[in-house]
Amino acid sequence: MFGVAARSALSLDVGLGRYVLTLIRNAAAAGSLARSCIKALRYPRVYLPLTFTQVWDIGVSSIPLVLLVAMISGAVTSEQSGYQYNVGTMPASITGMVVTASVLTELGPVVTALVLVGRVGARIGSELATMVVSEQVYAVRSTGRDPVLYLALPRILAGALAVPALVMIADAGGMLAGLGLAVARQPITVADFLEGARSYFYPFVLWFSLIKGLLFGVCITFTACLVGLRAEGGAAGVGRATTSSVVASTVIVMVGDLVLVRLLGVFK
Repeated sequence: MFGVAARSALSLDVGLGRYVLTLIRNAAAAGSLARSCIKALRYPRVYLPLTFTQVWDIGVSSIPLVLLVAMISGAVTSEQSGYQYNVGTMPASITGMVVTASVLTELGPVVTALVLVGRVGARIGSELATMVVSEQVYAVRSTGRDPVLYLALPRILAGALAVPALVMIADAGGMLAGLGLAVARQPITVADFLEGARSYFYPFVLWFSLIKGLLFGVCITFTACLVGLRAEGGAAGVGRATTSSVVASTVIVMVGDLVLVRLLGVFK
């Protein structure tokens, strides 16, 4: 009996040790990639044209999906606020206040980030993983070129540029959808909704939404590049890299959102 307990404890210690070592390796790899990206910033003539190409792929191509999901989220928030606050017993402006607060501080940036995790993070992770397992990255290195300069940095910068713009579009779409559904489904007017929106809005809320978009964009693209460039094991490795990219990016976005909430509380 004691032998079984000892073996169980030993296996637990070994598993915990492997987990800690994995975290340390990942942190070291992330630091190395960040350092390489900073060094590569010295060559704007190389990465800027590639960055604008990635801005189109990450940003412009994502507008329809981001706008659709943001409008659905804003409409659902408007509908739920009407049920919960029962316009008639509460001020008519409450729906505009709730929709504005929800969309600008949470739904706009977070929904945009989660959409891009699936659409952009998975694509970047699988692209780079495929290049690694097919030895295209080694071919780039063999010609004396830095893979980070040509492959990772343009994608990360494109995320930093495109995602805040997408968040602005999502904010506008979510609020317009919330306004339209509120006027159509609840006994309020456009003026009532706008009164509630103005009562909540203050300048830092908009900046807060854009700051979230910037940080989420960098985190999603950086994580996808990190996972993709470390892929190994053929087609199975590409699949693992794609899955790991989506899972890791989702966790980082949600944890980052939790941390950034405190920032809003400080400046409110």
